[in-house]
Amino acid sequence: MAISLPAVLTTLAPYHLLSYATLLGSSLFQTFVNTKICYTELPRSAFTTLQKRLFPVYFRCQAILLVLAAATLPPHGPASLLRDRRDWIPFAAIGLATMANLFTYGPRTRQAMIDRAHQGERIPAVPSKSPPSPPPLLPGFDRPDGGEEPSPDMRAVKRRFSMNHAMSIHLNLIGLIGMVWYGVRLASRLNFEMD
Repeated sequence: MAISLPAVLTTLAPYHLLSYATLLGSSLFQTFVNTKICYTELPRSAFTTLQKRLFPVYFRCQAILLVLAAATLPPHGPASLLRDRRDWIPFAAIGLATMANLFTYGPRTRQAMIDRAHQGERIPAVPSKSPPSPPPLLPGFDRPDGGEEPSPDMRAVKRRFSMNHAMSIHLNLIGLIGMVWYGVRLASRLNFEMD
């Protein structure tokens, strides 16, 4: 008499669904909940310290979960991914955005954030020739102390940070769009049996 294994051990579907759901859920939470709350509730130095430690882990987890989702795509894992471009295109978009953030824009943004903090400690501001401006919308991005302009070195560091941070944000959004696109595709293939 043959022993039959439970269906959960013979199919990739539950593992694929769990890895994809974790990828999408953690990405949405980090992007729209965690970062916003930390930005509004933490002092700038604590926010900076947290972000420079949190985002490398976030990008690594995204990459690992994406690989798990691709490896568990039913019925044959990665080979199933190549059968239909409606599956591999969103995976490719997510993968490219994640890898660019993990290896290029994430580290550049992190380094610019560190440089910006160190520049603020070392380089004095240049006295302003114009009247004081209203308080900045984002602390540290306009004239500190209302009457001094950042030095040219500080402006260069801020510009480098802004450019890399904007790229990282946009890549993260491209990845999220790919995740939602694939999620709609995945949901359309689910088969629920109702009693």
